[in-house]
Amino acid sequence: MNYNFLNDASRWAFIEIMNWKKTFFIGCTAALFFQSCGGERREVPDVSHISADVKIERFEQDLFRLDTTNMTASLAQLETRYPGFSQVFFRQVLRSKNPAIAPEGHEAYVKGFINFPPVRHLFDTCSLVFANMDDIAGQFDQAFRLFKHYLPERRTPDTITTFVSEYSYAGFLYGENSLAIGLDLFLGSYYPYTRYNPGQEAFSSYLVRTYNRDHIVSKSMQLLIDDLLGPPSGTRMLDAMIYNGKKLYLLDITMPTTPDSIKLEITSAQTDWLSENEQEMWAFFLDEQLLYSSEWKDIRKYVDYSPNSPGMPKEAPGRTANWVGWQIVKAYMELHPETTPEQLIAMKDSQALLEKSRYKPKR
Repeated sequence: MNYNFLNDASRWAFIEIMNWKKTFFIGCTAALFFQSCGGERREVPDVSHISADVKIERFEQDLFRLDTTNMTASLAQLETRYPGFSQVFFRQVLRSKNPAIAPEGHEAYVKGFINFPPVRHLFDTCSLVFANMDDIAGQFDQAFRLFKHYLPERRTPDTITTFVSEYSYAGFLYGENSLAIGLDLFLGSYYPYTRYNPGQEAFSSYLVRTYNRDHIVSKSMQLLIDDLLGPPSGTRMLDAMIYNGKKLYLLDITMPTTPDSIKLEITSAQTDWLSENEQEMWAFFLDEQLLYSSEWKDIRKYVDYSPNSPGMPKEAPGRTANWVGWQIVKAYMELHPETTPEQLIAMKDSQALLEKSRYKPKR
């Protein structure tokens, strides 16, 4: 990995914090507008009686505070405090317990990691940007309450653990019921990710614009939903778009006041474009005979991360088929209100869902 030092971690942290405060203010204003004005409204059930008990544990802070003059004892204490997470982090994320990766041994490798200047700089930046996570805990609290409301037989994470991995993971589920969040992949679009690894696809501009505080809860909830759904039931584009449409539907009911642009991970302008061109997209998929295609190279950009959708205007984002899939799922659920989210998850026949939805794209 190619490292370039920044003169001051606080510079980037300050920019991101101010950007977040501006977004938070606009979001609060929009929420008030949403509640007080007419037009399309999403019914948000009262979930105040449901307990979520969101607990965020800051593993990275304890890791970087280790007494490096007494690594054996301090590292043992850390692993005792985080028994489940530390095993995953040291074995699969940092891989300090893999002799092939860390021939000098686990303790020496961890010591080198937390003392390495670029990593230390990264930790300092995360500490500034995420000095307070009360707002994020509050968002998780509401999302988990709604999750339990719609899926009462399912469990939400009992622990949320934050970490820094030098851009390895944005998040993952571990153990029986825990969630981990990699803060270093949520430092904001102003953070110079491309300086550290030029050419890396994960740092493409259309992806980096979502590496911020606003997307933490949405991306994390997607992990839970992925776990619920399991793998897609088929290889056709129809299977992928219905599968991803289910994901968006479940994300929407658990985060109803979150902007669609965040849930879709695109810009507001692109979100508007999707809404205004629904009929044209559906016609395109039919005309190009993509709906029942299983050729991944032909359908990938319509259902997987991509900066664009080939054959469509430049204003179109990638994953356009997923948005259409979401509209199909919504049409089905509106026509069959007796269907529970749990029953929706269990539906595996994409063709049957499409037919029963009586989907007609909006003009």
